[in-house]
Amino acid sequence: MFVDKAKIYVKGGDGGDGLVAFRREKYVPEGGPAGGDGGDGGDVIFRVDEGLRTLVDFRYQKHFKAERGEKGRNKSQHGANADDMIVRVPPGTVVVDDDTQEIIADLTKHGQEVVIAKGGRGGRGNTRFATTNNTAPEIAENGEEGEERWVVLELKVMADVGLVGFPSVGKSTLLSVVSGARPKIGAYHFTTLTPNLGVVDVGDGRSFVMADLPGLIEGAHEGVGLGHEFLRHIERTRIILHVVDMAGTEGRDPFDDWEKINDELRLYNAKLEERPQIIAANKMDLPEAEANLAEFRRRLAETGKDYAVYGISAVAKSGVQELLYKVMDLLESIPETPVVEELPEITERKVYRLEANEDQDFTIRRDNEAFVVDSPSIEKLIKRTNFSTHESVMRFARILRKRGIDKALRERGAKDGQTIRIGDFEFEFVEQE
Repeated sequence: MFVDKAKIYVKGGDGGDGLVAFRREKYVPEGGPAGGDGGDGGDVIFRVDEGLRTLVDFRYQKHFKAERGEKGRNKSQHGANADDMIVRVPPGTVVVDDDTQEIIADLTKHGQEVVIAKGGRGGRGNTRFATTNNTAPEIAENGEEGEERWVVLELKVMADVGLVGFPSVGKSTLLSVVSGARPKIGAYHFTTLTPNLGVVDVGDGRSFVMADLPGLIEGAHEGVGLGHEFLRHIERTRIILHVVDMAGTEGRDPFDDWEKINDELRLYNAKLEERPQIIAANKMDLPEAEANLAEFRRRLAETGKDYAVYGISAVAKSGVQELLYKVMDLLESIPETPVVEELPEITERKVYRLEANEDQDFTIRRDNEAFVVDSPSIEKLIKRTNFSTHESVMRFARILRKRGIDKALRERGAKDGQTIRIGDFEFEFVEQE
């Protein structure tokens, strides 16, 4: 089964919680803090595997969650970091964020890796909070949550040569003749509903990969027919082999067919107009094909485009070998680098240093009687704070005062007992004496 699009959920592992612990050893009646840090959560990493050719595995598994880091240990021991989750994808996979529609990665080379969801940092143990004023703190952080997102995977077939043309012009027949591929062939439109790949042995020790792409029709660039589902596969091919029914068996003009398909390619992606193209004038064993080919060459010359035209009959296998030699020679004369999306370098996510004084990193608004504080860094702090201990609560309150949030709430009119909401966390405002 060929699957070229899938939507999946990925989540990095949560960081392990830090530990509150103290030395309890013989002859050390008042040992200091000994709680270790939690381990980091695992990342979700996509890795290209050239042995894969489809996204069918993602039809049956749609959720990928990395493991959580271990909790901190006694004797100041660090919890183990979780292993990364490796997700194998075929070459040609484009990863798109489902919310923003931003392209995250364009994966084309075997072994290429990219972090799609980063794991959370482990929480700090109480040894990290010891000071000269508080030598035995009962404070430890919870692990940070791992990143999570829905992503759409789009596979653009990686092939040296892409067969394009109207339905029923003989693309599948040609692929079956020159390679070991056995695509479905029938005497009706859209016999091919998914791309078919075949390795073509030219016969002189050289070979290349050819893709039979489903037939295009007018309006394909706007999604008409099966348009967008298959046009994206053409973007990856190094050469376009344009198959034309030169006998006009369905009453269409061969040159008009050629122009219409080229227009669809150009309207979908203007760069495709610059892609090297060879024209395979198929069905030359049928009546009127010779006359049509002569007219086709004349009209092509008038356009000023210097495309090679080869008369062939895929059914009779005539002219096919000469065509393959030309394709192979052209492939060897152009760069082997596949066409990829121009993406900015992936940068690390922003990490908030919660103890720092980050002025204006918050906004305050009213929601009926409650005051709502919007602050990404404070919301992260809440998730990492263990509110079950008094010292952790007091530390959280100190950070709010240091950041100026208390003062800003008073200036907005907050009074004793009024509800303050930060993310999903609610508490009562208490005016300090």
